[in-house]
Amino acid sequence: MGKSRARRFRRVPFSPTGSEPRREVEDGPEEEPAAELLQKLQHPSAEVREYACASISRLLQQQHVIPAFLQRDVVRCLGPMLLDHSLAVRETAAGALRNLSACGGFEVCDDMVTQDIMTPLVALLKECSNGLDANQLSPKKRREVNKNYVEDIANEAINLLWNVCECNSTAVSIFNKEGCLEAVLHYIKKFSTNVDLAISVANCLQAVTEDNPDLLSSFSASTHQVLETVMMCPESTMKHILLRTLIAGTIWNIKETIPPGSLGNMVNAILKIFSESLAIDAGETIIHMNEAEKNRLKPAAGAETEESEIDVTDNCALSEDDGMEEVSKGKGSGEHDISDLLPSDKWELKEVTALLMAQQTALEIIVNMCCSEDPSDDEWEELSSSDESDLFMENSYSEGSGLLMSPLCLSAEVHSAFLNNLIPKKILEKTAFPNSVALDICVHNPSWKPLIKKMNTVQCRALTCLHSILLVSDVDCLGGASALQSLAQHLSQLIFSKTELPEDTEFLEAITSALRALLQTMASKNISQCMTPEQLLALCEASIHSSNASVRVNVVSILGISGSVLAKVQDTAETLKMIGKFLLEVAMKESSLVVAGEALDALFDVFADVKEAEKAAVQMKLLPALKEFQPMFKMRIRKEGKGQYSTDQLCVLDNVKMNLRRFIAYQETLGKNPT
Repeated sequence: MGKSRARRFRRVPFSPTGSEPRREVEDGPEEEPAAELLQKLQHPSAEVREYACASISRLLQQQHVIPAFLQRDVVRCLGPMLLDHSLAVRETAAGALRNLSACGGFEVCDDMVTQDIMTPLVALLKECSNGLDANQLSPKKRREVNKNYVEDIANEAINLLWNVCECNSTAVSIFNKEGCLEAVLHYIKKFSTNVDLAISVANCLQAVTEDNPDLLSSFSASTHQVLETVMMCPESTMKHILLRTLIAGTIWNIKETIPPGSLGNMVNAILKIFSESLAIDAGETIIHMNEAEKNRLKPAAGAETEESEIDVTDNCALSEDDGMEEVSKGKGSGEHDISDLLPSDKWELKEVTALLMAQQTALEIIVNMCCSEDPSDDEWEELSSSDESDLFMENSYSEGSGLLMSPLCLSAEVHSAFLNNLIPKKILEKTAFPNSVALDICVHNPSWKPLIKKMNTVQCRALTCLHSILLVSDVDCLGGASALQSLAQHLSQLIFSKTELPEDTEFLEAITSALRALLQTMASKNISQCMTPEQLLALCEASIHSSNASVRVNVVSILGISGSVLAKVQDTAETLKMIGKFLLEVAMKESSLVVAGEALDALFDVFADVKEAEKAAVQMKLLPALKEFQPMFKMRIRKEGKGQYSTDQLCVLDNVKMNLRRFIAYQETLGKNPT
């Protein structure tokens, strides 16, 4: 317990908001039985099979419907449709399976792999890859349908592959063994003409390259060249920024395959892309793009406007207030990039969505960079240069804020690259609350409303970045005492600027983690804190009832850090008593042993060998309370420990139990020898 630990973002299986097939099919009755629809998949008419796939796809967006389809072997029924003679059937079948994987959750994805969905999926991916450049339709026919079937099928299939590989290690192993990398890379070469397909591929690549050493040998010089070409593409649209960000994340995942002589330049290129993404003001972009949408739609007749509104309403997964959140409950806490699922006339919304996903992705990768193991000296030898080290010293403060956030526990040279791209300053900017004008636009525009959650997610990721940076940097690199105090004021404003304390769990976890790391750093160097004990107590009292155990751990730790600093100040016994009573109550009543143990750790820190703390301990009768509590704590560990907590957590709890015994003995010694 005690010190906070860096959090590493693992790509979670974010759920798309319903991957509805692109081909328009007349709506069928939603109550049509699953068995009847599955039976129609065997119909000799391709149109009937396509209708059945499309109907199943729509129904699978509703989680309560999924069990009925699973009971009737929907995976084994739809799997062969991926290789149907009709291209339209292939696309709608892939879309239905994509929805099933997105909305069904981990267990459904595992079941899909067990039922061998990977065999037809891999065959489809390779077949599409081989035919990617062939004219599947005559130019005239392609113009008539305004569609490239092969690329659209590939996009659905890649998203299905992405989902199952994020959830199932067997799927990743099959990806490795079947040589899917080559086929997938062939798709991404289409980035200049089909950026949506390229983004889907980049998302999939980032997923399958994470913690996958078996795949590294597949990356040759030519594959690196493909990725670098995409990463350096000059297009400036938000979708291309997202694409470059995702490819940068993939290259970071496979950095072990980069020759040492090229690694320095590659790290700089990656950080430059992140800087480009984070430099854009998402709030201003929303305002600008919303205005652009209005201007574009002005010439439209009133009837056309009404029709557009009906389209938005019909696409309930994208427009309903809780549509996005409802579907996302299937597998993860975040969202996929769903820009390819938005209506084709929503290009401004697609751009903003892509920007927010790019910023979220960049921040998550930066967190992971901060949490990486230190590389070997050989890996970074090429980066070493006295000139760059001097530059690092010259850039000890970021522009505008006077604060250096020196990240990455790697090397001074990498720190320098980070600073040269002004990434720390941009991270700090992203921790602010979203633009109020942009929020108002989203609140009053149903199709833009899901952006609110995305903006809040970006803020939380930035706060987590801040937490990681604080953990891996020393005080001098952070800009000194004044910079840390300024940062404390900034975090204080985020917490206390509104009339009510924040309740959002994700925000609370991120802000309390950052605050905990900051207060630890300040306390270790005897830097005075800007928040009053009363403010921190108010935060703790409001947050201790959070359903998130990490939030509760953070707030009791924050109170322990603040109390241990306060104990060194004269005439603070009364405040220490309030802190002590709060921590003691948490330790006694908390349902989680981990949080209770953290509260005890905090008590030990506050009531250590300091005169004011001794006085407060006597007044609040801390010793008899702990002696009474000790056997109950031991019993809880013995009864609840096995099965509920990890081995690491049990080791920490055993340590807390031992420290409790020692602390009681120490308090008894004080009672026998009063000062």
